[in-house]
Amino acid sequence: MTQASICTIGDEILIGQIIDTNSSHISRALGAVGVRVRRMESIGDDREEIIGTLSSLLSKDDIVITTGGLGPTKDDITKDALAALTGSKGYVVNEQQLQIVHEILRSRGLDVLDINLAQAKVPDTCEVIPNRKGTAPIMVFRIPDSRFGHPCTLYSLPGVPFEALAALDGIIADIKAHNPLTDIYHRTVMTFGVAESALAKMIASWEDALPEDMHLAYLPNMLTGVRLRLSIYGGVKEDQERRIEAEFQKLKAILGDIIYSGHDDTLEAHIGDLLRGTGLTVSAAESCTGGMVSQLLASVPGASEYYLGSVTSYANSVKEGVLGVPAEIISEKGAVSSECVAKMAEGVRRLTGSTFSIATSGIAGPGGGSEEKPVGLVWVGVATPLGVSTVKFNFKGDRKRNMERFASSALDTLRKAIESYLIR
Repeated sequence: MTQASICTIGDEILIGQIIDTNSSHISRALGAVGVRVRRMESIGDDREEIIGTLSSLLSKDDIVITTGGLGPTKDDITKDALAALTGSKGYVVNEQQLQIVHEILRSRGLDVLDINLAQAKVPDTCEVIPNRKGTAPIMVFRIPDSRFGHPCTLYSLPGVPFEALAALDGIIADIKAHNPLTDIYHRTVMTFGVAESALAKMIASWEDALPEDMHLAYLPNMLTGVRLRLSIYGGVKEDQERRIEAEFQKLKAILGDIIYSGHDDTLEAHIGDLLRGTGLTVSAAESCTGGMVSQLLASVPGASEYYLGSVTSYANSVKEGVLGVPAEIISEKGAVSSECVAKMAEGVRRLTGSTFSIATSGIAGPGGGSEEKPVGLVWVGVATPLGVSTVKFNFKGDRKRNMERFASSALDTLRKAIESYLIR
């Protein structure tokens, strides 16, 4: 199987000034055509470190892709390092890139300076894929097996994300033309409501029985739950899909409604899939989540078809005056109670005329908790045409983490209620 490494170059990444999004885009594109990414590196603008790191990566992998360090200023030294690494005897002007440099600068109303023209100069050891989105060319260095013990290719891309992304089609086409490729297949299963360690225990026997060439990864996320990713590297795609589907069916039998999607998804998007085209609608009444549930519901394209609106009833006066929560419930049971969220859910469903509604009330912290109602406690209420139900969750975290968990747990509660209604 063809293997690759990705290396981002630039001090701005190492000091946290810039977030590296290029590597994830490149990795996904490589995986889609059967190239397995084995390593990712980030290094600074240091000539010797660039040469040393890339030499090490090229000695191990068939393809190395770099991004960054190709600008017109003196701190961009990648091109010089690549020239030294590949034994260049000088630079040549790439006429296609030179023309693009002139066109880009003219379109921006900028003068053409010597440092801009210098970007069209490349080491004589490389081929060029023109960069039509920027001034720095995409350089391709084909390195014979005499250098590292196997033939390998080094691709150098600009670091600007939209330029790197635009360059990927050309890079992938070149990789396909010069490498024997096999299929890689990934299947993602989305779960919610069970922690990673508990989930691993639940499916331990199933995982132990997986075929040797099938790999399982656990990818936890507070808002979306634990992703389970099954992968097969090599083989024929149709056979890979059939085999992983068989394992997925076994997993469904074990986990039941802990699984909410058989592909990479979010709770809010899955709720949208359940409601879209049905004429069914949803609304929200939020206290401790402060509008986060509503924001997640509204973030899904086409949400206006089924999401009607919300009331952020942070103050008890709004719970009582707008949602119709009886004052005696607040005084006797408290705002963070089963009784309160039940009335909140009923109230917003009545106000909006929605089919379903979800309500939250909890203690996000850091203060406000007690022995009876600690920080991290949240009550979630859901109202449907079949009635109202409530559920309590207890979490431990800071305010931001608790609010995120409150919101995601509310969405999962809503998801289960909608699914139950649809299969009744």
